[in-house]
Amino acid sequence: VQLQASGGGKAQPGESLRLSCSAAGFALASYAVGWFRQASGTERQWVSCIMRDDSTTYYQDSVKGRFTISRDNDKNTVYLQMNSLKPEDTAVYYCSADYLYTSRCGSRDYSGSTRDDYWGKGTLVTVSS
Repeated sequence: VQLQASGGGKAQPGESLRLSCSAAGFALASYAVGWFRQASGTERQWVSCIMRDDSTTYYQDSVKGRFTISRDNDKNTVYLQMNSLKPEDTAVYYCSADYLYTSRCGSRDYSGSTRDDYWGKGTLVTVSS
């Protein structure tokens, strides 16, 4: 079982990046997937999550209208399209998968999987001019 987050990098304010969360060893279609971020000196918090398909998605207010989460179950991948990036989006971004029927995706206390192997290693996003 492995999740891999990728696509981070440097961007200027207003630019875009797309993050990918790819799964190996299990079918991501049976899982809710969340993107989390942790800025330096802060706790990790969820940014967005997606249930079975693109019709059920959730976002933190800070990214609504700028970020879009989507999934391609055939490719076993979930994406986070980040547009109009701001310096405050700078953080390490992580993805996590937890079973659809017990996931708290979208709830205030959503914290992703309790299993380390259902977390991807972080990818750093730096937004700076």
